[in-house]
Amino acid sequence: MLKIAIIGTGAISRAHIEAYLQFPDRCRIVAVSDIYQDKAEARIAEFGLEGARAVADYQELLQEDIDLVSVCTPPYTHAPISIDFLRAGKHVLVEKPMASSLQECDEMNAAARESGRILSVVAQNRFTAPLWKLKSVLDSGLMGPVVHAQVDSFWWRGHCYYDLWWRGTWEKEGGGCTLNHAVHHIDAFLWMMGRPAELQAFMSNTSHDNAEVEDLSIAMLRFPDGALAQITSSVVHHGEEQQLIFQGKRARVSAPWKVKASRSRPNGFPAADEELEAQIRELYDSLPGPEYAGHAGQVDNVLAAIETGAPVLVDGISGRSTLELILGIYKSASTGEKVTFPLQPDDPFYTREGIQANATHFYEKSASVENFQDLRIPTGAGESQ
Repeated sequence: MLKIAIIGTGAISRAHIEAYLQFPDRCRIVAVSDIYQDKAEARIAEFGLEGARAVADYQELLQEDIDLVSVCTPPYTHAPISIDFLRAGKHVLVEKPMASSLQECDEMNAAARESGRILSVVAQNRFTAPLWKLKSVLDSGLMGPVVHAQVDSFWWRGHCYYDLWWRGTWEKEGGGCTLNHAVHHIDAFLWMMGRPAELQAFMSNTSHDNAEVEDLSIAMLRFPDGALAQITSSVVHHGEEQQLIFQGKRARVSAPWKVKASRSRPNGFPAADEELEAQIRELYDSLPGPEYAGHAGQVDNVLAAIETGAPVLVDGISGRSTLELILGIYKSASTGEKVTFPLQPDDPFYTREGIQANATHFYEKSASVENFQDLRIPTGAGESQ
């Protein structure tokens, strides 16, 4: 029976707790920590976590008999908390984004490597049937090599969203919608496409003058094989429609699921390739989805890795790659430069201090609310932010 601790009790902590509770024969939550101890106590009461301790300082738990911790705190704290627990011999599942800088990612991965413990970064969208199956369709080669990809990470947040004390600053949130909302779509995109060679990006703050960070960004990417892609990250899109589209040489597939294929008429104009569409659709329909969805799927994956020694699907190297692409977007949008990968340790956008000094500051944060009412927050993807 693996012993679990939850660090941080913001809205996303519910998803973690609910996920662990799906595996009562494999794990048990023994501690919940938050700088506001009453919030930790409230979570314990809400979920009936019998025997779980509430603590204000997570460091009280470092020497306790705990196997795995979920880090659900604001982004700027992810690295120090994760490193402390890894060095104390605990496995770590850390919420997105992995950290605020590549330097912190490298320090977290080093701590995992040196301790021999698992570091997994939350990317729960990989554990949903549409993306799980779409990845297999792309890998099948039926649609041919991808020539263009489109990521629409469209969200909407009200002006007061950035009044929360840690949001809306480069220091504490680490960025805006590109980092904290589009991160899931960018992770899935990289999982399917791999790292681009270069990008050019733009960003703006159109609707939230109480935040330093962007609320809209657009990036154009080129891959080594010549494929192109575009990523739009937003918290100003009404309706929150979100999609990933992959155009192959022979067919187009997407999440939400859709397949279209064209063949050439004698004059070069398109006609529907119904045979190929049917073949791809048959493959998609025949593929099993993950046994558990969302956070539960990732928790199952991490528990199994601890139990069996198998690798996790989303490790710290994968989490770092996602952050590297996001920081490339910030660098290009802030400097006007075309960015090439990989970003090196001497790059100004490698460290937190460099990001804070060089990223565009749109506005000064004009409000600071200590806590919002503790509500379950709906989002376009059914997650809590």
